Amino acid sequence: MNDQPSFLPFSAPSIGQQEIDAVTAVLRSGWITTGPRASELESAYCRLTGCQHAIALYSATAGMHLALHALNFKPGDEVITPSLTWVSTVNMIVAMGATPVFVDVDRDSLMTTAERIEPLISDRTRLIIPVHYAGAALDLDSLRKLSQARGIGLLEDAAHAIGTEYKTTPVGASGTAIFSMHPIKNITTGEGGMFCTDDAPLAERIRRLKFHGLGVDAFDRETHGRAPQAEVIEPGFKYNLPDMNAALGIVQIERLGEFIRKRTLLAEKYLELLSGVDEISPLAQPDFENRHAWHLFIVRLDIEASGITREAFMARLKEMGIGSGLHFRAAHLQKYFRENLEPGPDPLTNTEWNSERILSLPLFPDMQPDDVDRVVAAIKSILAGRKS
Repeated sequence: MNDQPSFLPFSAPSIGQQEIDAVTAVLRSGWITTGPRASELESAYCRLTGCQHAIALYSATAGMHLALHALNFKPGDEVITPSLTWVSTVNMIVAMGATPVFVDVDRDSLMTTAERIEPLISDRTRLIIPVHYAGAALDLDSLRKLSQARGIGLLEDAAHAIGTEYKTTPVGASGTAIFSMHPIKNITTGEGGMFCTDDAPLAERIRRLKFHGLGVDAFDRETHGRAPQAEVIEPGFKYNLPDMNAALGIVQIERLGEFIRKRTLLAEKYLELLSGVDEISPLAQPDFENRHAWHLFIVRLDIEASGITREAFMARLKEMGIGSGLHFRAAHLQKYFRENLEPGPDPLTNTEWNSERILSLPLFPDMQPDDVDRVVAAIKSILAGRKS
């Protein structure tokens, strides 16, 4: 008899019969591409966040691409963004012909601030893309004040922030924010993103660009009796979210409050059990009122005191049947950007320090409190083994 516990992944989507039934209904409906379910999901985002316009897309990266495309970048234009982010943002900036200018982050929250960004603004700066990190909120008031004062666009990377509140207001309620619905996020559509904005002309353009630059999509033509071939208003892309995916998201967004409550209980237990482990430092929480959505539980490993690298530590966890993640290795340290981008004015001291030490511990709604005990026991065992 094998008493070995099953492998504990660092993340897993919570999919129940309600989600399965919703997707099955779409498959039986005869309309599986973008249609009424995608529109319903957009409306659900508007209700959840308070945003005026929500556009469902096949990924958050698609939303980033469309937003940057809409700005019509010229060579030499600059975008200020953290390097401690997923590479898709930097990939899109470079792909659109602009130059990323990397800004450092706070050592303990991993989020940047208006005070760090302002010295990097030049006459070539077109956009600021700050990142809500791990489910916590950026200090938006100061960022918005800086953006307005300098006449520079502000695009919130809210991939981690569905359900997050800044002070008492949901992230995405105003301005422009892009959410992710990848399988590891707090809700999922399999793959998917949502572009939320209060800018009506921008919303209209994003809707057009997501579907070939046509004035209407296939469902609009079907339901409104439009001609089979709509006019191309401008060259566009193919980033629409199918109803199969959207149906999953509609159920998931109804369960979001439940998911966050479970994540919060697990995160609080981690914080309690890790409080006496000197070699492990969880992220600091914002000092302003906010609702943390606990997308990720990120810690930093003291590689000097523990005598073990982050990579070796993660490998030992895996050997013990526990998954972990890396969110993220700094973009400017990735091969392409090391070789093709000139170093910027910011030394990125905190970014590089964290890039060597951060890892994400298992956190997802279907975890049990005993799973947290197991993870922390494994961490203590690994660290004790290094000291013996």
